[in-house]
Amino acid sequence: MIERFVDKERLAKLMDSFSVTAIIGPRQAGKTTLARALVSDHFLDLENPRDAALLAEPQLALEPLSGLIVIDEIQRAPNLFPLMRHLVDTKPSQRYLILGSASPSLLRQSAESLAGRIAYHELGGFRLGDVGVDHWRTLWMRGGLPPSFTARTDASSSLWLEQYISTFLERDIPQLGINIPSATLRRFWTMLCHYHGQIMNYAEFARSFGISDMTVRRYLDILESTFMVRLLQPWHVNIGKRLVKRPKLYLRDSGLLHTLLAIRSMRDLAAHNKLGASWEGFALEVAARAIGKRNEELAFWATHAGAEVDLLWQEHGKNWAVEIKYADAPRLTPSMTTALKDLELAHLWVVYPGDRAYPLAERVSTLPLATVQVVWRYEQTSGKL
Repeated sequence: MIERFVDKERLAKLMDSFSVTAIIGPRQAGKTTLARALVSDHFLDLENPRDAALLAEPQLALEPLSGLIVIDEIQRAPNLFPLMRHLVDTKPSQRYLILGSASPSLLRQSAESLAGRIAYHELGGFRLGDVGVDHWRTLWMRGGLPPSFTARTDASSSLWLEQYISTFLERDIPQLGINIPSATLRRFWTMLCHYHGQIMNYAEFARSFGISDMTVRRYLDILESTFMVRLLQPWHVNIGKRLVKRPKLYLRDSGLLHTLLAIRSMRDLAAHNKLGASWEGFALEVAARAIGKRNEELAFWATHAGAEVDLLWQEHGKNWAVEIKYADAPRLTPSMTTALKDLELAHLWVVYPGDRAYPLAERVSTLPLATVQVVWRYEQTSGKL
Protein backbone atom coordinates (compact mmCIF):
# COMPACT_ATOMS: atom_id res chain seq x y z
CA MET A 1 0.00 0.00 0.00
CA ILE A 2 1.43 3.38 -1.04
CA GLU A 3 0.31 6.00 1.45
CA ARG A 4 -1.00 9.29 0.08
CA PHE A 5 -0.27 11.61 2.97
CA VAL A 6 -0.70 14.93 1.14
CA ASP A 7 -4.09 13.99 -0.26
CA LYS A 8 -5.25 12.63 3.09
CA GLU A 9 -4.20 15.82 4.83
CA ARG A 10 -5.94 18.11 2.34
CA LEU A 11 -9.05 15.94 2.30
CA ALA A 12 -9.26 15.94 6.11
CA LYS A 13 -9.18 19.76 6.18
CA LEU A 14 -12.03 19.98 3.68
CA MET A 15 -14.11 17.40 5.52
CA ASP A 16 -13.73 19.37 8.76
CA SER A 17 -15.17 22.47 7.12
CA PHE A 18 -17.87 21.22 4.74
CA SER A 19 -20.90 18.98 5.08
CA VAL A 20 -20.23 17.39 1.70
CA THR A 21 -16.80 16.69 0.22
CA ALA A 22 -16.26 15.35 -3.28
CA ILE A 23 -13.22 13.44 -4.47
CA ILE A 24 -13.06 13.83 -8.23
CA GLY A 25 -10.49 12.60 -10.68
CA PRO A 26 -9.79 10.18 -13.50
CA ARG A 27 -10.85 6.56 -13.41
CA GLN A 28 -8.43 4.25 -11.54
CA ALA A 29 -6.70 7.16 -9.76
CA GLY A 30 -7.36 5.59 -6.34
CA LYS A 31 -10.44 7.51 -5.19
CA THR A 32 -12.12 4.44 -3.68
CA THR A 33 -8.93 3.26 -1.97
CA LEU A 34 -8.40 6.69 -0.42
CA ALA A 35 -12.02 6.84 0.78
CA ARG A 36 -11.87 3.35 2.31
CA ALA A 37 -8.79 4.40 4.29
CA LEU A 38 -11.00 6.85 6.19
CA VAL A 39 -13.23 5.81 9.05
CA SER A 40 -16.72 5.80 7.58
CA ASP A 41 -19.98 4.59 9.01
CA HIS A 42 -21.60 3.71 5.68
CA PHE A 43 -20.05 2.95 2.27
CA LEU A 44 -22.34 2.77 -0.76
CA ASP A 45 -21.03 1.92 -4.23
CA LEU A 46 -23.41 2.67 -7.08
CA GLU A 47 -21.63 0.11 -9.26
CA ASN A 48 -22.69 -2.54 -6.73
CA PRO A 49 -26.20 -3.72 -7.76
CA ARG A 50 -27.22 -4.20 -4.12
CA ASP A 51 -26.26 -0.64 -3.15
CA ALA A 52 -27.82 0.76 -6.32
CA ALA A 53 -31.07 -1.04 -5.49
CA LEU A 54 -30.91 0.28 -1.92
CA LEU A 55 -30.73 3.83 -3.28
CA ALA A 56 -33.68 3.31 -5.61
CA GLU A 57 -35.65 4.98 -2.79
CA PRO A 58 -32.87 7.36 -1.70
CA GLN A 59 -34.69 9.29 1.02
CA LEU A 60 -35.80 6.11 2.78
CA ALA A 61 -32.24 4.74 2.53
CA LEU A 62 -30.29 7.82 3.61
CA GLU A 63 -32.52 9.65 6.09
CA PRO A 64 -32.06 7.17 8.99
CA LEU A 65 -28.25 7.20 8.69
CA SER A 66 -25.81 9.26 10.73
CA GLY A 67 -22.07 9.88 10.69
CA LEU A 68 -19.92 9.83 7.56
CA ILE A 69 -21.68 8.42 4.50
CA VAL A 70 -19.53 7.57 1.47
CA ILE A 71 -21.18 7.27 -1.93
CA ASP A 72 -18.96 5.98 -4.74
CA GLU A 73 -19.61 6.52 -8.48
CA ILE A 74 -21.92 9.44 -7.70
CA GLN A 75 -22.14 10.38 -11.40
CA ARG A 76 -24.54 7.46 -11.77
CA ALA A 77 -27.13 9.17 -9.54
CA PRO A 78 -26.96 12.98 -9.88
CA ASN A 79 -30.54 13.09 -8.58
CA LEU A 80 -29.08 12.57 -5.09
CA PHE A 81 -27.66 16.11 -4.90
CA PRO A 82 -30.92 17.94 -3.99
CA LEU A 83 -31.68 15.27 -1.38
CA MET A 84 -28.21 15.61 0.15
CA ARG A 85 -28.78 19.33 0.45
CA HIS A 86 -32.00 18.73 2.38
CA LEU A 87 -30.42 16.09 4.61
CA VAL A 88 -27.28 18.02 5.61
CA ASP A 89 -29.45 21.07 6.36
CA THR A 90 -31.88 19.13 8.55
CA LYS A 91 -29.62 16.42 10.01
CA PRO A 92 -26.38 17.92 11.38
CA SER A 93 -25.21 14.41 12.33
CA GLN A 94 -24.76 13.53 8.64
CA ARG A 95 -21.66 14.21 6.53
CA TYR A 96 -21.10 12.99 3.00
CA LEU A 97 -18.02 12.00 1.05
CA ILE A 98 -18.88 11.48 -2.60
CA LEU A 99 -16.59 10.05 -5.28
CA GLY A 100 -16.86 10.35 -9.02
CA SER A 101 -15.23 10.85 -12.36
CA ALA A 102 -16.12 14.25 -13.73
CA SER A 103 -18.66 14.61 -16.48
CA PRO A 104 -19.72 17.85 -18.15
CA SER A 105 -22.77 17.94 -15.89
CA LEU A 106 -21.54 16.43 -12.60
CA LEU A 107 -19.71 19.44 -11.21
CA ARG A 108 -22.39 21.82 -12.44
CA GLN A 109 -25.23 19.85 -10.86
CA SER A 110 -23.45 19.38 -7.54
CA ALA A 111 -22.43 23.04 -7.39
CA GLU A 112 -25.96 24.20 -8.12
CA SER A 113 -27.63 21.91 -5.58
CA LEU A 114 -25.01 22.08 -2.83
CA ALA A 115 -23.70 25.63 -3.12
CA GLY A 116 -21.88 26.61 0.06
CA ARG A 117 -22.04 23.06 1.40
CA ILE A 118 -19.63 21.18 -0.86
CA ALA A 119 -15.87 21.24 -1.38
CA TYR A 120 -13.90 19.43 -4.07
CA HIS A 121 -10.63 17.54 -3.82
CA GLU A 122 -9.07 16.57 -7.13
CA LEU A 123 -7.20 13.27 -6.92
CA GLY A 124 -4.79 12.51 -9.71
CA GLY A 125 -2.35 9.64 -9.89
CA PHE A 126 0.48 9.14 -7.41
CA ARG A 127 2.46 12.21 -6.43
CA LEU A 128 6.24 12.12 -6.43
CA GLY A 129 6.18 12.26 -2.64
CA ASP A 130 3.87 9.22 -2.53
CA VAL A 131 6.23 6.91 -4.40
CA GLY A 132 9.54 8.30 -3.13
CA VAL A 133 11.83 10.74 -4.90
CA ASP A 134 14.21 7.94 -5.96
CA HIS A 135 11.48 6.58 -8.23
CA TRP A 136 10.85 9.71 -10.29
CA ARG A 137 12.07 8.07 -13.51
CA THR A 138 9.57 5.23 -13.11
CA LEU A 139 6.82 7.75 -12.36
CA TRP A 140 7.80 9.72 -15.47
CA MET A 141 7.84 6.65 -17.70
CA ARG A 142 4.70 4.93 -16.42
CA GLY A 143 2.62 7.83 -15.14
CA GLY A 144 0.88 8.05 -11.78
CA LEU A 145 -2.18 5.82 -12.22
CA PRO A 146 -1.64 3.23 -9.46
CA PRO A 147 -1.99 -0.02 -11.48
CA SER A 148 0.41 1.36 -14.10
CA PHE A 149 3.04 2.57 -11.65
CA THR A 150 2.99 -0.60 -9.56
CA ALA A 151 3.13 -2.99 -12.55
CA ARG A 152 5.96 -5.52 -12.38
CA THR A 153 7.57 -4.42 -15.65
CA ASP A 154 7.38 -1.57 -18.16
CA ALA A 155 5.78 -4.01 -20.60
CA SER A 156 3.04 -4.86 -18.08
CA SER A 157 2.50 -1.19 -17.40
CA SER A 158 2.19 -0.42 -21.10
CA LEU A 159 -0.29 -3.28 -21.59
CA TRP A 160 -2.43 -2.03 -18.71
CA LEU A 161 -2.42 1.51 -20.09
CA GLU A 162 -3.52 0.28 -23.51
CA GLN A 163 -6.50 -1.45 -21.90
CA TYR A 164 -7.21 1.66 -19.83
CA ILE A 165 -7.38 3.81 -22.96
CA SER A 166 -9.71 1.35 -24.69
CA THR A 167 -12.03 1.09 -21.69
CA PHE A 168 -12.08 4.85 -21.23
CA LEU A 169 -13.08 5.42 -24.85
CA GLU A 170 -15.45 2.49 -25.30
CA ARG A 171 -17.20 2.42 -21.91
CA ASP A 172 -16.55 5.50 -19.77
CA ILE A 173 -17.13 8.17 -22.41
CA PRO A 174 -20.52 6.71 -23.53
CA GLN A 175 -21.57 6.36 -19.86
CA LEU A 176 -21.07 10.12 -19.50
CA GLY A 177 -23.66 10.62 -22.23
CA ILE A 178 -21.08 11.54 -24.89
CA ASN A 179 -21.71 9.96 -28.29
CA ILE A 180 -18.45 10.10 -30.24
CA PRO A 181 -17.03 7.02 -32.01
CA SER A 182 -14.18 5.66 -29.91
CA ALA A 183 -11.87 5.38 -32.94
CA THR A 184 -12.42 9.04 -33.77
CA LEU A 185 -11.71 10.22 -30.25
CA ARG A 186 -8.61 8.01 -30.03
CA ARG A 187 -7.20 9.49 -33.25
CA PHE A 188 -7.93 12.96 -31.86
CA TRP A 189 -6.24 12.12 -28.54
CA THR A 190 -3.21 10.69 -30.34
CA MET A 191 -2.88 13.81 -32.49
CA LEU A 192 -2.96 15.91 -29.32
CA CYS A 193 0.20 14.10 -28.20
CA HIS A 194 2.09 15.90 -30.93
CA TYR A 195 0.86 19.25 -29.53
CA HIS A 196 1.90 18.30 -25.98
CA GLY A 197 3.76 21.24 -24.44
CA GLN A 198 2.83 23.58 -27.30
CA ILE A 199 0.55 26.56 -27.78
CA MET A 200 -2.82 25.27 -28.97
CA ASN A 201 -3.73 26.55 -32.43
CA TYR A 202 -7.34 25.46 -32.85
CA ALA A 203 -7.62 26.42 -36.52
CA GLU A 204 -4.41 24.59 -37.49
CA PHE A 205 -5.42 21.49 -35.54
CA ALA A 206 -8.91 21.54 -37.09
CA ARG A 207 -7.44 21.64 -40.59
CA SER A 208 -5.06 18.76 -39.79
CA PHE A 209 -7.86 16.60 -38.39
CA GLY A 210 -10.46 17.63 -40.93
CA ILE A 211 -13.04 19.01 -38.49
CA SER A 212 -14.28 22.44 -37.43
CA ASP A 213 -12.77 24.67 -34.74
CA MET A 214 -15.87 24.18 -32.62
CA THR A 215 -15.56 20.39 -32.82
CA VAL A 216 -11.92 20.62 -31.70
CA ARG A 217 -12.99 22.69 -28.71
CA ARG A 218 -15.80 20.24 -27.91
CA TYR A 219 -13.47 17.23 -27.97
CA LEU A 220 -10.92 19.09 -25.88
CA ASP A 221 -13.62 19.98 -23.33
CA ILE A 222 -14.41 16.28 -22.98
CA LEU A 223 -10.77 15.30 -22.38
CA GLU A 224 -10.22 18.22 -20.03
CA SER A 225 -13.34 17.53 -17.96
CA THR A 226 -12.29 13.89 -17.57
CA PHE A 227 -8.80 14.94 -16.39
CA MET A 228 -6.97 13.62 -19.43
CA VAL A 229 -5.55 16.96 -20.62
CA ARG A 230 -4.56 20.23 -18.99
CA LEU A 231 -5.15 23.50 -20.84
CA LEU A 232 -2.92 26.09 -19.21
CA GLN A 233 -4.16 29.59 -19.87
CA PRO A 234 -1.86 32.52 -20.72
CA TRP A 235 -1.12 35.22 -18.15
CA HIS A 236 -2.28 38.66 -19.24
CA VAL A 237 -0.59 41.75 -17.92
CA ASN A 238 -0.29 45.19 -19.48
CA ILE A 239 3.46 45.59 -19.98
CA GLY A 240 3.44 47.06 -23.48
CA LYS A 241 4.51 43.81 -25.16
CA ARG A 242 2.73 41.48 -27.54
CA LEU A 243 1.75 38.47 -25.47
CA VAL A 244 0.74 34.96 -26.51
CA LYS A 245 -2.99 34.68 -25.85
CA ARG A 246 -3.76 31.04 -26.71
CA PRO A 247 -3.61 28.22 -24.13
CA LYS A 248 -0.84 25.66 -23.82
CA LEU A 249 -1.79 21.99 -23.95
CA TYR A 250 -0.47 19.07 -21.89
CA LEU A 251 -1.56 15.46 -21.45
CA ARG A 252 -1.77 15.18 -17.69
CA ASP A 253 -0.51 11.63 -17.25
CA SER A 254 2.90 10.93 -18.75
CA GLY A 255 2.18 7.20 -18.95
CA LEU A 256 -0.84 7.79 -21.17
CA LEU A 257 1.20 10.17 -23.33
CA HIS A 258 3.91 7.55 -23.80
CA THR A 259 1.41 4.79 -24.56
CA LEU A 260 -0.38 6.86 -27.21
CA LEU A 261 3.03 7.63 -28.76
CA ALA A 262 4.03 3.91 -28.64
CA ILE A 263 6.92 4.66 -26.26
CA ARG A 264 7.46 1.43 -24.29
CA SER A 265 10.66 2.06 -22.31
CA MET A 266 13.08 4.74 -21.14
CA ARG A 267 15.30 3.75 -24.07
CA ASP A 268 12.45 4.52 -26.47
CA LEU A 269 11.81 7.80 -24.69
CA ALA A 270 15.47 8.87 -24.78
CA ALA A 271 15.49 8.49 -28.57
CA HIS A 272 12.10 10.11 -29.20
CA ASN A 273 11.68 13.64 -30.52
CA LYS A 274 9.11 14.35 -27.77
CA LEU A 275 11.62 13.71 -24.96
CA GLY A 276 11.88 17.38 -23.98
CA ALA A 277 8.14 17.94 -24.23
CA SER A 278 7.46 14.81 -22.17
CA TRP A 279 9.81 16.03 -19.45
CA GLU A 280 8.21 19.48 -19.47
CA GLY A 281 4.72 18.06 -19.05
CA PHE A 282 5.78 15.63 -16.33
CA ALA A 283 7.72 18.23 -14.32
CA LEU A 284 4.91 20.77 -14.75
CA GLU A 285 2.35 18.30 -13.40
CA VAL A 286 4.59 17.53 -10.39
CA ALA A 287 5.05 21.25 -9.74
CA ALA A 288 1.37 22.16 -10.25
CA ARG A 289 0.23 19.52 -7.78
CA ALA A 290 2.86 20.55 -5.24
CA ILE A 291 1.71 24.16 -5.45
CA GLY A 292 -1.80 22.94 -4.65
CA LYS A 293 -3.83 25.40 -6.70
CA ARG A 294 -6.67 24.80 -9.13
CA ASN A 295 -5.83 24.85 -12.82
CA GLU A 296 -7.62 28.17 -13.30
CA GLU A 297 -5.24 29.74 -10.75
CA LEU A 298 -2.19 28.67 -12.76
CA ALA A 299 -0.91 30.15 -16.00
CA PHE A 300 2.06 30.44 -18.31
CA TRP A 301 3.53 33.63 -19.75
CA ALA A 302 5.04 34.15 -23.18
CA THR A 303 5.74 37.07 -25.49
CA HIS A 304 5.94 36.97 -29.27
CA ALA A 305 9.58 38.05 -28.89
CA GLY A 306 10.37 34.69 -27.26
CA ALA A 307 10.46 35.42 -23.51
CA GLU A 308 8.45 32.94 -21.43
CA VAL A 309 7.97 31.05 -18.18
CA ASP A 310 6.28 27.67 -18.07
CA LEU A 311 4.25 28.13 -14.87
CA LEU A 312 3.10 31.26 -13.07
CA TRP A 313 0.93 31.78 -10.00
CA GLN A 314 0.24 34.25 -7.21
CA GLU A 315 0.66 33.73 -3.47
CA HIS A 316 0.84 36.28 -0.63
CA GLY A 317 0.23 39.06 -3.13
CA LYS A 318 3.37 38.18 -5.09
CA ASN A 319 4.11 36.54 -8.43
CA TRP A 320 6.06 33.26 -8.51
CA ALA A 321 7.21 31.29 -11.53
CA VAL A 322 8.76 28.06 -12.71
CA GLU A 323 10.81 27.41 -15.83
CA ILE A 324 11.36 23.75 -16.73
CA LYS A 325 14.61 22.57 -18.32
CA TYR A 326 15.80 19.12 -19.34
CA ALA A 327 19.48 19.82 -18.82
CA ASP A 328 22.35 18.76 -16.56
CA ALA A 329 23.22 22.29 -15.43
CA PRO A 330 20.71 25.00 -16.41
CA ARG A 331 22.00 28.53 -16.83
CA LEU A 332 20.40 31.95 -16.61
CA THR A 333 18.91 32.94 -19.96
CA PRO A 334 17.79 36.30 -21.37
CA SER A 335 14.23 34.96 -21.30
CA MET A 336 14.44 34.38 -17.54
CA THR A 337 15.87 37.86 -16.98
CA THR A 338 13.06 39.43 -18.99
CA ALA A 339 10.37 37.48 -17.12
CA LEU A 340 11.92 38.36 -13.76
CA LYS A 341 11.75 42.07 -14.57
CA ASP A 342 8.48 42.31 -16.52
CA LEU A 343 6.48 40.14 -14.12
CA GLU A 344 8.16 41.47 -10.97
CA LEU A 345 8.67 37.93 -9.77
CA ALA A 346 9.31 37.22 -6.09
CA HIS A 347 11.27 34.17 -7.23
CA LEU A 348 11.84 32.08 -10.33
CA TRP A 349 12.70 28.40 -9.92
CA VAL A 350 14.29 26.41 -12.73
CA VAL A 351 13.13 22.82 -12.26
CA TYR A 352 15.51 20.26 -13.75
CA PRO A 353 16.37 16.53 -13.35
CA GLY A 354 19.60 17.10 -11.43
CA ASP A 355 20.30 16.67 -7.72
CA ARG A 356 21.70 20.06 -6.62
CA ALA A 357 20.01 23.39 -5.93
CA TYR A 358 22.12 26.44 -6.69
CA PRO A 359 21.51 30.15 -7.36
CA LEU A 360 21.56 31.51 -10.90
CA ALA A 361 20.95 35.16 -10.01
CA GLU A 362 19.16 37.19 -7.40
CA ARG A 363 15.66 35.66 -7.06
CA VAL A 364 16.50 32.89 -9.55
CA SER A 365 17.65 29.40 -8.56
CA THR A 366 17.62 25.82 -9.79
CA LEU A 367 15.37 23.31 -8.08
CA PRO A 368 15.86 19.55 -8.52
CA LEU A 369 12.58 17.83 -9.35
CA ALA A 370 13.01 15.52 -6.36
CA THR A 371 12.81 18.47 -3.93
CA VAL A 372 9.78 20.25 -5.43
CA GLN A 373 7.26 18.73 -3.04
CA VAL A 374 9.41 19.50 0.01
CA VAL A 375 10.08 23.12 -0.94
CA TRP A 376 6.48 23.99 -1.72
CA ARG A 377 4.99 22.40 1.36
CA TYR A 378 6.15 25.59 3.01
CA GLU A 379 4.90 29.07 2.22
CA GLN A 380 6.86 30.94 -0.43
CA THR A 381 7.42 34.10 1.62
CA SER A 382 11.15 34.66 1.17
CA GLY A 383 11.87 33.01 -2.16
CA LYS A 384 14.81 31.17 -0.65
CA LEU A 385 15.37 27.44 -0.85
